[in-house]
Formats: sequence, C-alpha cells, structure tokens
Amino acid sequence: MNTNYKRLLTALCLTGAMLFASTSQAAAVGGNAPDFTLKSKDGNNIKLNEYRGDVVMINFWASWCGPCRQEMPALEQLYSKYKDLGFVILGVNLDEDSNKAIAMLDKTSVSFPILFDETKQVSKLYNVSAMPTTFLLDRNGKLRYLHKAYKPGYEHKYAKQIKTLVRE
Repeated sequence: MNTNYKRLLTALCLTGAMLFASTSQAAAVGGNAPDFTLKSKDGNNIKLNEYRGDVVMINFWASWCGPCRQEMPALEQLYSKYKDLGFVILGVNLDEDSNKAIAMLDKTSVSFPILFDETKQVSKLYNVSAMPTTFLLDRNGKLRYLHKAYKPGYEHKYAKQIKTLVRE
C-alpha cells in the first residue's frame, strides 16, 4: 500500500470517528441524556446531571404553542403527585424572549423548575422538532421515553411511564 493511500485511509477514519463522536452526543431513546446547564426562572443555573438519581421529565415548550399551554396544568398535577417519589420536571422554554414565557406562567403557575433555552442550543442537542416534546429519563440518566406533541389524555401515558421508572 502506498503512503498517499494510507494517509487518505487514516484521514477518512479520523473524519468518520469525529462525525460519530459529534452525532453520538445527540439525544436518542436508549442512550444517555446529554447534559446541559440553563438559567432558570429563579435566576439560578440548573444542570441536568444534578438530578442524577431522580426520574426526570424534560418538557420542551413555548408560550405560543397552544398544546403546550394546554399541557402545563396536567404536568403540574403529575409533578405534585410524584415529586416525593424522586420525580422532577424540567420545563425548558424555547421562546426567544423569556418575558413571554414568564407572562404565560403568571396565568398558569407551575411549581417545577422552568429553564430558558433562548439560543436553542439544548433543543438542538435533543433534536426537538415538534412542540411540545417530552423526554422521560430513568434514575441513571438514560432516555427511556419520547413524546412529540400533546393531546388531552397523554398525561395518562406519562403517569404509567413515571410509575414504571420510579419503581425501578
């Protein structure tokens, strides 16, 4: 094998490895949830890995999304019911202006942490393509369930999945 051919093969292998490494960081059911840090409504930085050991629901939403607004009270009920069992919801808002989200939350109060992804970096990491998008993570930080969109009644599916995960 000549030297130029070996260099070409090496370059192709390295390129492939770099591409695999960059795409393996994206969220996929069955894989580890990519870590992130976002500013919360309270002004604190929240890091996903701080919730390792808990069952975590990450709910991507926006104030302009009708189904998101409809889903919020159902999420609050789930949070209230299961939080003492090691369950947390992280509501990740995707509005470019967080003031719109805050105005909506003044009308629909929730007690779980609300985070702001104004730059959309976390939503890109999680390949969010529908609103709302909801992930459920087990206590080890594995992505176990993915739900795109919302219709009334989905909260029953969520509850069943949450019960399964908190029992593990």
